[in-house]
Amino acid sequence: MKTTGALLALLLCSGVFHATAVAAADDDIEMRKILKENDCFKCHAVDKTKKGPSYKSIAAKYKGKEAEGEEKMIKNITTGPMVKLEDGSEEEHKIIDITDKQELKKLVRWILSL
Repeated sequence: MKTTGALLALLLCSGVFHATAVAAADDDIEMRKILKENDCFKCHAVDKTKKGPSYKSIAAKYKGKEAEGEEKMIKNITTGPMVKLEDGSEEEHKIIDITDKQELKKLVRWILSL
């Protein structure tokens, strides 16, 4: 009987982990689609430096300071301030085409989770 309970618990936990993994994969696809639609990959990549820093390097910069990173990233993608590029030049950051504040936060939190 104990074995059946343990097996049931294991199956339930694996189902939760599977559902979490599927949700994370869906979020990854959705966020990459938003970034592609807004031409963000023109200047950024997930894991390599292009015209702008990689999303992983941005996440590393704000590790432990996620609230600060979230605030700064939302400001950059909604107001179009001048930003310094990797080659030292400056240009206006592109304004992303998302008006839903929750969707913006979801995107920024995804980037900060990389």
